[in-house]
Amino acid sequence: MTPRPTGTGPARVLPVIEISGGPRRRGVQYGEAVRPQLHAALGYYEEAFGRSSGLTWDRVTTLAARWLEPVRDYAPHLVEEMQGIADGAGVGLLDVLALNARGEVIYDKSFARMEADGQPGEEEPAEGCTSFAAYGEASGDGHVYAGQNWDWRAGVADTVVMIRIVQPPRPTLIMQVEAGQIGRQGANSAGIAFNANGLGGRFDDKVGLPQTVVRRSVLDQGNITDALDVLCRARAHIASNALLTCREGFAIDLETTPAGHGWMYPTDGLLVHGNHYQAGIPAPLAATGYRPLSSDSLVRVPRAEQGLKALRDSAGPDESRAIIREAMSDHLGHPESLCTHADPRQPAVEHWTTLVSSLTDLTTGDYHVTAGTPCDREYQHLPWNLYDGPHGRN
Repeated sequence: MTPRPTGTGPARVLPVIEISGGPRRRGVQYGEAVRPQLHAALGYYEEAFGRSSGLTWDRVTTLAARWLEPVRDYAPHLVEEMQGIADGAGVGLLDVLALNARGEVIYDKSFARMEADGQPGEEEPAEGCTSFAAYGEASGDGHVYAGQNWDWRAGVADTVVMIRIVQPPRPTLIMQVEAGQIGRQGANSAGIAFNANGLGGRFDDKVGLPQTVVRRSVLDQGNITDALDVLCRARAHIASNALLTCREGFAIDLETTPAGHGWMYPTDGLLVHGNHYQAGIPAPLAATGYRPLSSDSLVRVPRAEQGLKALRDSAGPDESRAIIREAMSDHLGHPESLCTHADPRQPAVEHWTTLVSSLTDLTTGDYHVTAGTPCDREYQHLPWNLYDGPHGRN
């Protein structure tokens, strides 16, 4: 096993921004605040998409326009917010839409057929993440915890920001996102945490909603049943796993796909999910001989479960945070381990790493993140409490 780095990593923290007001105003504030990061993200994805599919960025944005009307029909205020982001950052609406649909661009069947030589490429590994919920018997201090290691392209590490969105009467949100994205992982002032994992698998060619739109819509809800209803009713374009945890001490995991959903509940208060289907393999994938796209997920999930079981003996939140950080820093299978590091055997544009390790204490409203791999960085305690917002003190 690769030795654990000693000491702490670079004293880097994630930028924190706060936006408020109506959709357009929020978007402009957001775009202005992340202009450098957003332009860096566009540069990275232009290179990455060019390498993987041979598509120019102009072609990517033209093709991404297919999601504009479905999003406008489903959540017009989010298109307005994206337009504000574009205006604030000095880019086009389709640039922002493409950043919000970057997962759909990568995994969509029709995009996969658009290789430079006309031949379909191999499906890329699903966005790597390991999510967890722990409460009740699994939490020695009685708190409700949720979080994940968010593993994605190392090339976008400097584009990740923490954003607080004040949008009454909807709940106030705290999320970790790539600059310009309107949703990803986070929690809200109603005490709901949303953690997500890519699942992979090609389905049909029907146009569904981008994951950023679905995830934001989930976190915009004021109670767990409404949040679940979004996941059950919205038709997403690609498969994704959603782990919902609420402060009352409840969690449920949904493997959402265009072909149907599967679900799981915690065992003795602990639930961990990775990037393979754990509730059941969808029929369209089973029929073609499903194999996990992220084989390391088969290692990460049991290792996280094993490490997080130590929470049962925690005497308080400080000890719980230390236990969770230690568990999420596991290096079995390094570099594609629970704590993921860039693989030097791969081209730099394809390097993956843990961008953020997040931990939300839904009991107290404290939100903690690492700006990179958790094995060599301490948690950054965000300056906002989750419950400073609508629904927060109900």
